[in-house]
Amino acid sequence: MTGLLDSFWRAVAYCLHPRVIALSFLPLIVTVAISLGLGYFYWDASLDLVRGWLESSSLLGTVGGWMQSMGLGSLRTVVAPLIVIFAVTPALVLVSLMVVALMMTPSLVGMVAERRFAGLERKHGGSFLASALWSLGSLLLAAIAMVASVPLWLIPPLIMVLPPLIWGWLTYRVMAFDALAAHASREERREVFRRHRLRLLGIGVLTGYLGAAPSIVWASGALFAAAFVILVPVAIWIYTLVFAFSSLWFAHYCLAALEQLRAERAAVPVPVRAGVVDVPLALGDERTPQPRHPPA
Repeated sequence: MTGLLDSFWRAVAYCLHPRVIALSFLPLIVTVAISLGLGYFYWDASLDLVRGWLESSSLLGTVGGWMQSMGLGSLRTVVAPLIVIFAVTPALVLVSLMVVALMMTPSLVGMVAERRFAGLERKHGGSFLASALWSLGSLLLAAIAMVASVPLWLIPPLIMVLPPLIWGWLTYRVMAFDALAAHASREERREVFRRHRLRLLGIGVLTGYLGAAPSIVWASGALFAAAFVILVPVAIWIYTLVFAFSSLWFAHYCLAALEQLRAERAAVPVPVRAGVVDVPLALGDERTPQPRHPPA
């Protein structure tokens, strides 16, 4: 429990580092760049397509007539742009977060290793391809579990438990692997997973619950369309901070666990030879055999 809390507070402190804050703004930059590019080439065509669909729908035509009779006809002009924004924004968010995830996690793990575990040997037990395959397999299993558990969401308590639990399992599998990929061997990674499985799952579940915070902001943007353009970037930034925090928490905990594992394996007792006693000396001093009895 001490290691869990220690890594938690270290992750919180690292979130205030200028490098982490700079990385957290990358999704906004990526999203704005993609949005400007798509808007320049496809905005007018998208509006014409949506307006044609709105005019061809009898139900929407009835709603539009009702809005006109209530003096809200001016709102019809903003419906098509809002539909385009609502349709495109989730895809932009996913793309930007995927790009930033590939850039952020290695950088954060490297920062933790550089500042706290500089002497920890890198054994490169997980390559980029292995990490990608591991993440893809874990994502597939989590998706299957999520779909299979949907009927259970009808039971009120389980909807607050099952999705964060599945998301936490996925987070623990992916981020713990990435945190140990550069430093641990394959055998060491498996041993860390075996020893600390429940704690790592707990970190994943807690960060999974934290991941619900941007969804609240996102929902607010859906309810208050006027603030959509402001609230959605805020939600993206909060989500990126949660992602950075979880990466830092896993990095601190996993690298500390790896360091402890190697220290335990290195502490091999030296056999006592007949007539001498091994006296522990300061680090860096040679071990000198001491006679058991002073010579007569």
